[in-house]
Amino acid sequence: MLGLLSVAAVSGTAVAAPAKMKGSQYAAQAKVSLSMARQTALKVRPGAITDQELEKEKGGSGLRYSFDITSHGKPYEVGVDARTGAVLENVAEGKNPD
Repeated sequence: MLGLLSVAAVSGTAVAAPAKMKGSQYAAQAKVSLSMARQTALKVRPGAITDQELEKEKGGSGLRYSFDITSHGKPYEVGVDARTGAVLENVAEGKNPD
């Protein structure tokens, strides 16, 4: 947990880290750490992470971190590939990506 807080401090964005991550059973398959994925997500969508999940989903390598981020009062979903670190999704919550 301390590592997550230090990432928030470095990025200059106040982030309350969710207590647990759904999908943690897939963590051994990820090549990108949760803290690095969080940093990437906040770089492309500054705000506050309100939920996080590691999930198997189509696109990219098939394993992604999914973050719900509140930015300027609006909810967004940012997906980061857990094996490559590429941003797979950065959309307003409830909208389908193009």
